Amino acid sequence: MSIKDPEAKKPGSGFSRRGFLQGVGVGGGALSTGVLENEAQAQTPANVISGETAITLQINGKPYKTTVEPRRTLLDVMRDQLDLTAAKRVCDRGTCGACTVIVDNKAMYSCTVLAIDAQGKKIETLEGIAQGRNPHPIVNAFVANDAQQCGYCTPGFVVASKAFLDRNPSPTFDQVKEGLGGNLCRCGTYVGIRKAVLEASAKLKGGR
Repeated sequence: MSIKDPEAKKPGSGFSRRGFLQGVGVGGGALSTGVLENEAQAQTPANVISGETAITLQINGKPYKTTVEPRRTLLDVMRDQLDLTAAKRVCDRGTCGACTVIVDNKAMYSCTVLAIDAQGKKIETLEGIAQGRNPHPIVNAFVANDAQQCGYCTPGFVVASKAFLDRNPSPTFDQVKEGLGGNLCRCGTYVGIRKAVLEASAKLKGGR
């Protein structure tokens, strides 16, 4: 009676354990090139962008040149590479508004915008709104109306308020409340913030 090789390939199965081990190249405790690597390569898109890319961002009227990984957000690039730290990284998931900037005249969460996608667009941050000899009236109005406490949300609220007034220069109290609904204040200074926006609106209509 002959003894059959337990590792022998069964007719019609198209697969054996020995063939599989030879395919993945088990030997010396490591997996060499074989079935697994070939499968991984087949599943990897050919157009994946990796490494760093040179970009230029137009922020507050100035060009900023840097190199970034494609996955980096506008918020992280501004804070970590361009020394523009007014926008705050708080929730980092597009819900609190602390990182609000203005992109092409629209308030946006910079933690949700890729830096490479912001190229060629006009970006405004609190640095551009608050600094200089003639800051936007909303800045002084926040101070006059005690519209800031801990300060984490303040930069985002100031920027969002500026964008709101650009769209609606003569708002009502309720319109301000609705227009700034995308920003959260953990200290609860909403009434002061809304009064600040109305005060800034009046100053803008009467001249700075």
